[in-house]
Amino acid sequence: MEHMIGADWRGLTAPADAAFLLAFPSLFSIINPIGGALIFFGVTKDFAPQDRKKIAARVGLYSLLIMFGALWAGADVLRFFGVSIDALRIAGGTVIALSGFQLLTSGDRHPDQKGHEHAGEQSDDGDPMQLAFFPLTLPFTTGPGTIAVAITISAERPLTGVGLIAFFLGASLAVVANAAIIWVAYRYADRLTEFMGATARLVIVRLTAFLLMCIGVQILVTTVGDLVAKWRVV
Repeated sequence: MEHMIGADWRGLTAPADAAFLLAFPSLFSIINPIGGALIFFGVTKDFAPQDRKKIAARVGLYSLLIMFGALWAGADVLRFFGVSIDALRIAGGTVIALSGFQLLTSGDRHPDQKGHEHAGEQSDDGDPMQLAFFPLTLPFTTGPGTIAVAITISAERPLTGVGLIAFFLGASLAVVANAAIIWVAYRYADRLTEFMGATARLVIVRLTAFLLMCIGVQILVTTVGDLVAKWRVV
């Protein structure tokens, strides 16, 4: 009896671990919470520390909901509107590449200065919490690229049985872990930027922008390659 229970448990944990190892690094690399924390601080550095902590918590929660929604309902929503995953990947890759290019070529000032000035204008007229969803969560933290990655991961899930349960557990844990990292990184963004110093911040933000642009281009190249392969088969 104990042997059967152990075998069943291993049969559940092994695919759950595989799902976690698939989902966590894929989402983490596209989210890039360290680079996002620098942008977050640039947008919110004139706010009170308590407001920044509340905004960081909101961004973590909104990111969790977006990733969960994309992971478990995104493919169905796309099918309902007749949008293919390839079209989403092309759109997401384009947005990511353009966002990275804009940050990379934003002039001599800090790349997030324009966003910071815009945030200051909004905060004068309303609640700073309004910035938590747009633009800090979407598109800066969990934008089209993250949504495309989550939907692509969900396409790999088994349809029924124990495999589906294991995939749900592993992928969900990966989503929760990434959301927790976002919250911690953004909550302590001020300490992170202070530790780095102005020059290191500028260099890291530039490198992050370049990496973001490369990720967007890679999504486009991969998608176009997949489409060409499909067309050749047809």
